[in-house]
Amino acid sequence: MRSDIVKKGSTRAAHRSLFYAMGYTPEELQKPMIGVVNAFNEIIPGHMHLRDVAEAVKSGISAAGGMPVEFPAIGICDGIAMGHDGMKYPLPSRELIADSIEAMAIGHGFDGLVLIPNCDKIVPGMLMAAARLNIPAVVMSGGPMLAGRYNGRDISVSTMFEAAGLYEAGKITADELDTMEKSACPGCGSCAGLFTANTMNCLAEVLGMALPGNGTIPAAHTGARRMLAKKAGATAVELVKTDKRPREILTLQSFENAIAVDMAVGGSSNTVLHLTAIAYEAGIELPLSLFESMSAKTPYITKMSPGGTHHIQDLNEAGGIAAVMKELTKVGIIHTEALTITGTVGDRLEAALITRPDVIKTVDAPYRSRGGIAILTGNLAPDGAVVKESAVAEHMLTFEGPAKIFDSEDAAIDAIIGKKIHDGDVVVIRYEGPKGGPGMKEMLNPTAVITGMGLRVALLTDGRFSGATQGACIGHISPEAAEGGPIGLIQDGDIITIDIPNRKLGVQIDENQMQKRRQEWVKPAPKVTTGYLARYAKLVTSGSTGAVLK
Repeated sequence: MRSDIVKKGSTRAAHRSLFYAMGYTPEELQKPMIGVVNAFNEIIPGHMHLRDVAEAVKSGISAAGGMPVEFPAIGICDGIAMGHDGMKYPLPSRELIADSIEAMAIGHGFDGLVLIPNCDKIVPGMLMAAARLNIPAVVMSGGPMLAGRYNGRDISVSTMFEAAGLYEAGKITADELDTMEKSACPGCGSCAGLFTANTMNCLAEVLGMALPGNGTIPAAHTGARRMLAKKAGATAVELVKTDKRPREILTLQSFENAIAVDMAVGGSSNTVLHLTAIAYEAGIELPLSLFESMSAKTPYITKMSPGGTHHIQDLNEAGGIAAVMKELTKVGIIHTEALTITGTVGDRLEAALITRPDVIKTVDAPYRSRGGIAILTGNLAPDGAVVKESAVAEHMLTFEGPAKIFDSEDAAIDAIIGKKIHDGDVVVIRYEGPKGGPGMKEMLNPTAVITGMGLRVALLTDGRFSGATQGACIGHISPEAAEGGPIGLIQDGDIITIDIPNRKLGVQIDENQMQKRRQEWVKPAPKVTTGYLARYAKLVTSGSTGAVLK
């Protein structure tokens, strides 16, 4: 066992004495040592119940003959960080999470890991660590939040971001806003729609690194989640005994499966960043062209919030991710022979069944014939841009209008609230990319306010959009403005052309004019010059390559 380096031999007497100080017994030290990475905290609703999940995981490890050892991981709530300088940190925190797990796992000689995340960057950060370390590992999330209820309909946190726009437009009263905000998020779990956290927890299943149900069994269904957690703990012990490692599971086939499911369900656009980053740690390249080619042959078969009215609890009732994958096998885009932590993908799909056809459509009668995420290119995004096509209204799939340029998210929000943005405009928020932000802020506030106000505008950024974003919102524009990309060269009034069906994003400027502006462009001073973000900005790569550190 790997943990023998800290437990066995006369030269490890001091090490053993430290274990005994914590109450571990000599008998326990003979067992596989499984690290339980618990991202519990009291600032994220999706994480406030993870102590209970961790206890069930540890019970499963002990019952299977392992020695559970718990240690923490950080986590930032994207919703609370949204709309201010705090949003510079969530994406960079992904790297901190991966690095800290690496340090703990190697520093203490763990045999295996059970990773307990739930929300946005914590899930990919932990998967990145698993791929990097390549020791047996299982992902066990905390599960999705139930939808809230207001006036007889399901609502969630995305409803509240849009409610701010409704209020600013005078469409709801302060009392209505107050009632809604106290109803939208009824308890623990990752926010109820198919936003980034729930998308990544579902894709952890597809990648084979989590058990079926990981992404869809609601957090409030405590009995079912405790049972799943116990199984996850026992599975980790079995993986150690058979020495089955993440890179045997995280293959190109498994990533293609994940991209296919992501396209089929209309997942968060952030998954392009995260899958690419996880693959990088596994030694696999996922070019944006792969996402586009998978999208072209994957039917869009669920319409989840924010692109529709269903929430994750509905997907769970409909048969979960296994039912989606089973349906996709009919068009030959799922590698059923791919390995998982428990057998093959095909093994998992044998009993899968769609039980709510109103939630999961068939591949013969999908919502759209192409996947939910589109990769756009053109003279405004030579290295690509990402849009959640499934959350774009049909009348906005093609759009043309004058650019309204803002060099920060705050400036854009002030203009939107100040009624300076009008129907037909293309709002451009730049210098918010991985280096320019730094940290590649999510832009849910401006997009949600625009939606709530009922404006017919598009929004472009070299930053990101929340998984809760809907509308003609195009992010990850690469190269970013801080690297001299075309988005940093355009000016107010330039005509922007968006053609999502044909995957095009351009500005009506000829190359001579673009070259002249490029020569006149002056690289701006860094927004942050000290601390972690300053170091991050120097090392981070483009959004088109996953915003990984090199």
